[in-house]
Amino acid sequence: MIIATVTAVHRERYELCFEDEIFYGRLKAAVFYHSKELVVFPTVGDRVEVARSEAGDSAIVKVQERKSVFMRMNATQGMPDQAVAANFDYVFITMSLNGDFHPSKLERYLAAARRSGGIPVILLTKADLMEEWQREEILAQIALLEPEAETHCISVYTGEGVSRLEKYVSEGNTIVLLGSSGVGKSSFVNVMLGEEQMRTGGIREADAQGRHTTTFKQMFTIPKHITLPDGSVIKGGGKIIDTPGMRKVLMGEGTDGIELAFEDIGRLAMQCRFSDCRHQTEPGCAIRKALEDGSLEERHWKNYLSLQREEAYSRERKKLLLKKMEKSKKRR
Repeated sequence: MIIATVTAVHRERYELCFEDEIFYGRLKAAVFYHSKELVVFPTVGDRVEVARSEAGDSAIVKVQERKSVFMRMNATQGMPDQAVAANFDYVFITMSLNGDFHPSKLERYLAAARRSGGIPVILLTKADLMEEWQREEILAQIALLEPEAETHCISVYTGEGVSRLEKYVSEGNTIVLLGSSGVGKSSFVNVMLGEEQMRTGGIREADAQGRHTTTFKQMFTIPKHITLPDGSVIKGGGKIIDTPGMRKVLMGEGTDGIELAFEDIGRLAMQCRFSDCRHQTEPGCAIRKALEDGSLEERHWKNYLSLQREEAYSRERKKLLLKKMEKSKKRR
């Protein structure tokens, strides 16, 4: 039995790394598919216990405890939330400046990133396509939404702003890239690796939606020295996890990330006359007052409510899944 790192997920087959050696494994059916308990399925970045086989694919028998994990709600009815990536230090929320940026989308990513255990960093790509005043407008919106998260405007074609990311990509750090298709995640990976590893696409001008280029999750080791497009060199050596584009992040169970991303609403709610205020027709509601005087944006409030509903829905789905498993155990 050895402890290996999951470096890629290809449907039911996992790419594993142990002491710089790459090999492949599959989930042990008795543990993951026929268990009477709710088990944790591995994802990229996970440390897993593996029964090594020289004759074929090895058997993954257990996922070790994670220090961080990015979860999203599973779109399949009756299935638990999905782990997108695990054991990272930074979450790069990647959005392009030429049509992909939207405050509500950023709020969703920030809520999920805060809940993951990683440190969120906002990466605004394709800076070469925007005028300075256009960038400043977007940066001003971000400052109102999330004054604490570091934000960087970069261009992978000119190299602008990329050198400021050295502290994140250096040895000992792992970052995960999250964002919609076509925002430049694969192009960024190629710059970090110094070679064309990932196929790249773009954003359609008609609807600002991207074409899917990354089709599976994968971890790469960044070279110790990275030569940028402008000729400058920065230190690397860390790990980078690329993920398929997500047009919408559906919130899974756990409200802490939502509360952290919407601290202003939490502070307002504490000022309500009644501690159990539903923020509807109750007298002395600070939320309704802020909405009326414009100090709380209607869009911001509706996005908060939407995330709360999704989290509650995910929690109920988990309860139903556990009940279903409990019934299955009794039948056995």
